[in-house]
Amino acid sequence: MSSPIARAAAWLRGALRSLLPVVVYRLLAHEIRSLHSLALWVLRRRHQIPDGALAVAYTGPQTAMMYGMVFVSVVETVALAMVIPWPAVHAVLLVIDVYGVVLILALHAACVVRPHVVGSDGSLRVRYGALFDLRVPPTAIATARVDRRYPDGRLVRVSADGVLDLAVGSQTTVTVELTEPVKFVRPLGAEGFARTLRFHADDPREAVAALTRVRTDAG
Repeated sequence: MSSPIARAAAWLRGALRSLLPVVVYRLLAHEIRSLHSLALWVLRRRHQIPDGALAVAYTGPQTAMMYGMVFVSVVETVALAMVIPWPAVHAVLLVIDVYGVVLILALHAACVVRPHVVGSDGSLRVRYGALFDLRVPPTAIATARVDRRYPDGRLVRVSADGVLDLAVGSQTTVTVELTEPVKFVRPLGAEGFARTLRFHADDPREAVAALTRVRTDAG
């Protein structure tokens, strides 16, 4: 049986989903999950890493940029505090700026505590923070290889032939060929299908070795 807190959370999610437009609901959900990830980061915990699974980090290319954005935001906050003479306006902007810094940290924290996951059964979970989450069953994975590429475009890009790029710092380092198309959901709710996955891993050889080892042992 679910706990009262879980039932209340499920009721709240259902109510928000029915009241808000899909895009607004998903943006709000992403923000809440990111703030939850910030708490996990502070507690040095990670999100849903099963026993025996390999956690695959992917934040390397963006870490310096994220901390740079935090630094710029802090400098901007201090500068505005010095030039704005109206206390009420200063207080409002201070709240907005501080919350902006918290959201940047939360976005980075979500990427840290929600790594990709290679399961002990050969399954694959490809994530980007609280924005993207794709689960691939072991039976759908044909091959995996180290393959560094530099795709252009947005965080999630799908080509006409079903190649899904999930780039971090405008690069991917692992390519996974699938035996069948898998469905994915974009950050704002649109759905699509992919036949090939390309994503970034800080240590692509380790990720590929884990996927290959499971397939070899199973064979």
